[in-house]
Amino acid sequence: MAVLHHPAAGEIELVDVLAALGHPVRLDIARALASGEERFCGEIMPDLPKSSMTHHWRALRESGVIRQRREGRRLYLTLRRDDLETRFPGLLDLVLKPPA
Repeated sequence: MAVLHHPAAGEIELVDVLAALGHPVRLDIARALASGEERFCGEIMPDLPKSSMTHHWRALRESGVIRQRREGRRLYLTLRRDDLETRFPGLLDLVLKPPA
């Protein structure tokens, strides 16, 4: 299995985070992970095709928004809240707020 690339906290760029979260599906994924709890990828948006979800997870992972962890054949996701808060204080709270 290929190693999953995650940028180091200091390499996370604001433009990449905003581009990743600018897509409604990816924003919903981040909101689903906002509790900080690790979740199995199949639990998040199970009605969307796996191929589409793989694309969205990669965009979020490569931008530094989420961390993916393999356990056997399963992938688990967590929001990189601490890294993002250190790098861009207050950004997640602002972006992940539910629409009014």
